[in-house]
Amino acid sequence: MRKLMAAIGGSMILAAPLAHADVVGLGASVSYWDSDLSGKAADSGDVVDVENDLNLDNDSNVNASLYIEHPVPVLPNVRLNYTLVEQSGRGRLSADFGGINIGSDVRSDLDLEQLDVTLYYEVLDNWVNLDLGLTARDLSGDLLVREATTGVPASETSVDAVIPMGYLAARFDLPLTGVSVGADGNFISFDGDSLYDFNAYGQYEIAMLQLRAGYRQMSIDYEDGNDRLDVDIDGPFISAGVAF
Repeated sequence: MRKLMAAIGGSMILAAPLAHADVVGLGASVSYWDSDLSGKAADSGDVVDVENDLNLDNDSNVNASLYIEHPVPVLPNVRLNYTLVEQSGRGRLSADFGGINIGSDVRSDLDLEQLDVTLYYEVLDNWVNLDLGLTARDLSGDLLVREATTGVPASETSVDAVIPMGYLAARFDLPLTGVSVGADGNFISFDGDSLYDFNAYGQYEIAMLQLRAGYRQMSIDYEDGNDRLDVDIDGPFISAGVAF
């Protein structure tokens, strides 16, 4: 992890004098992400399939971002991003899990929350835009599985950590049209754990309004003590934002 952070940090230092905003810029957006969940969770050695055994469905999705860019070339720009995924469902276990016997009907709830603080530099800023930086992700995830009739026994799988990640964003503007396409993402892989969060989109901008539609995929393979989440969350999204 130290090697990854050093490499990215060195790239950021080299990139800093290449491009910077002429004036202070501020932007914000909110989005709806129609996501599906697949993968596995582990609790003290017991493993459950979150899609087939728990039948989790998307209940709510909150996504919001805020960024500020400035003309000081030495200092990085700042982006904040918040994501909340809540899913629940009823299913039947195909194996023992967390003290609940195989074949039991279960009720399950997954809450996945993350706050990203990203420091980045603009490497290119014209019809081709390229940003490079580092993200600190505050990740918190809880999966609660209960016997459907009585609610007991219950098994809780939890992960909670602040994780450094690389950040890369690219956008290509079609001049004089307000149309652009782009992609951005955060990523890290270290010591058997990995997190990836990427999206690709098309954007239309008119005046200060930015409208986007695209596809986002997030992959979490993270172990916290005896608990482990190895899940993929992906699906289309739409967003609306403003830029000043």
